[in-house]
Amino acid sequence: MDYPELVPGTLRRRYKRFLADVELADGTLVVAHCPNTGSMRAVNVPGCRVWLSPSTNPARKLAWTWELIELPQAAGGVATASVHTGRTNAIVEEALRAGRIEPLAGYAALKREVKVEGARRSDARLDFRLDDPQRGTAFVEVKQVTLKERDGHGYFPDAVSERGTRHLETLAGLAAAGQRAVLLFCVAHEGIHDVAPAAHLDPRYAETLRRVADAGVEVLAYGCRVGRRDERPVTIELAGRLPVSLHREIHDPGLVD
Repeated sequence: MDYPELVPGTLRRRYKRFLADVELADGTLVVAHCPNTGSMRAVNVPGCRVWLSPSTNPARKLAWTWELIELPQAAGGVATASVHTGRTNAIVEEALRAGRIEPLAGYAALKREVKVEGARRSDARLDFRLDDPQRGTAFVEVKQVTLKERDGHGYFPDAVSERGTRHLETLAGLAAAGQRAVLLFCVAHEGIHDVAPAAHLDPRYAETLRRVADAGVEVLAYGCRVGRRDERPVTIELAGRLPVSLHREIHDPGLVD
């Protein structure tokens, strides 16, 4: 996925959930839209360099959107993370259509935002449905991962996620009915190299994920790679597959911020 020409700045604060104060290189303080409804635990770090996309739409209240943040790593250097959750499905769709997600390659048709037939809840929608005359149907739910705890590992979710747990139950229902059901973690943080359920933040989600995985729901994780030109981010795409550990937990409270 290509970015528009991004502009660097320094994060000063995120507030009221959807707003972020960012200082541009010339000292101008702008208010940017924060396209992330989550807690943004570990990626809301004032003082870090961020990248904003500009808008030319005069009807927009805010002219800037917060896209990326560069985070210092314990081993040195920085890792870039996407905070724009609205980009996640586009990144995954591009990879699906290009056949870069090997376990999901070879399907003939793709549909986004699909209602699950027979589901009791009106909000039982999943991100993708893949169809093929020979392979049948696969339902895919995508979750963006940006939480890297102080133990060096990646976790999901970054706060209690009742909706995420409902998605797991929907996938489990499909698997029980003989359909292929897949949870795909899109790891949008270049410093994360594996993923586990965040039992220390949402024990119910972690327990449910382990249960549905045992019941036939496939769990995949893929990292993201940010492409640069002259140090400026210009692309983001799905990269290699990452390991998922369903039973890793944080036991040392000192490793949690």
